[in-house]
Amino acid sequence: MMKILNARKARQIVDDFSHATVLVVGDVMVDHFIWGKVSRISPEAPVPVVEVGRESHLLGGSANVMNNVIALGGKVFVCGVIGDDGMGRWLLDELGRLKVDTDGIVVEDDRPTTIKTRIVAHSQQVVRFDRESRQPVRQASVERVLEYIQKKRDELGAVVISDYNKGMVSGPLLDGIRKIMQGSGVVTCVDPKHSDFSLYRGFDVITPNHHEAESALGVEDINGEFALKEAEVSRAAEHLMDRLQLKAILITRGEEGMSLYERNGGITHIPTVAREVFDVTGAGDTAIGVFALSIAAGASFREAAVLANQAAGIAVGKVGTATVTREELVGSL
Repeated sequence: MMKILNARKARQIVDDFSHATVLVVGDVMVDHFIWGKVSRISPEAPVPVVEVGRESHLLGGSANVMNNVIALGGKVFVCGVIGDDGMGRWLLDELGRLKVDTDGIVVEDDRPTTIKTRIVAHSQQVVRFDRESRQPVRQASVERVLEYIQKKRDELGAVVISDYNKGMVSGPLLDGIRKIMQGSGVVTCVDPKHSDFSLYRGFDVITPNHHEAESALGVEDINGEFALKEAEVSRAAEHLMDRLQLKAILITRGEEGMSLYERNGGITHIPTVAREVFDVTGAGDTAIGVFALSIAAGASFREAAVLANQAAGIAVGKVGTATVTREELVGSL
């Protein structure tokens, strides 16, 4: 880390988080956890019987990106679509508790709020089931979100588009964001889900994981390591950046850390700092949230990538959808 970012500069950036503002647009959802233990197998089928001890609801998807920004002391605006249901009302209440402006949240009465339910026993996920609609949100909802973004444009230091492919992130939405942000100098970051990255043309940074990157770059990867030589991966990344007019690609590579490819030819490989991996749930949310917040606080892409990697290493050491605090991030430095 010292070659890219010394501890003094890192702390300065973290201190400036309180003056930074990030807009998060994407698929807001609720992460529902059922925690228990397994002591026997069901006589009805060869499956474990989970004795439920407790349940918890957490902000998930793009709302988890937002939550990470808040946990680190940044200011945040959030845009998304929820249903007119109990989980949607819980999500609005939670945003209110966090003192987040809810004017960017649109309610659609015929759409369920996305919920991911995970059953966890002895710190291991047993099964997950999802309740959701992946149909595109209404055009009227897109227009309301774009009106909100236009209103907040001049307050922003960075934008995160958190795409979980649940219907929020679409061509019309992205076209609208591009037009609003054109000439603003605000850095736009995309956590992609669609396999066709041309949808994200013209934004500044995309942050795919290594599986998403291999598909987009047309290269094969094995256990987090690209099968092609680094020079070939670099050429593929450079070609993709030129074609999509990106400034950088930040690839999260699990236990291999992260790799940042910049359009100016810069290549930075950052090894993981995770001591032990308990749960990767939401680690990508933490990474892009910290990356964008760092950019909004004045960091370079390389400096932001180091801090994002540091924060992701802390997040995977926790069970469940986790946030990272300023104290944890500074302590890890």
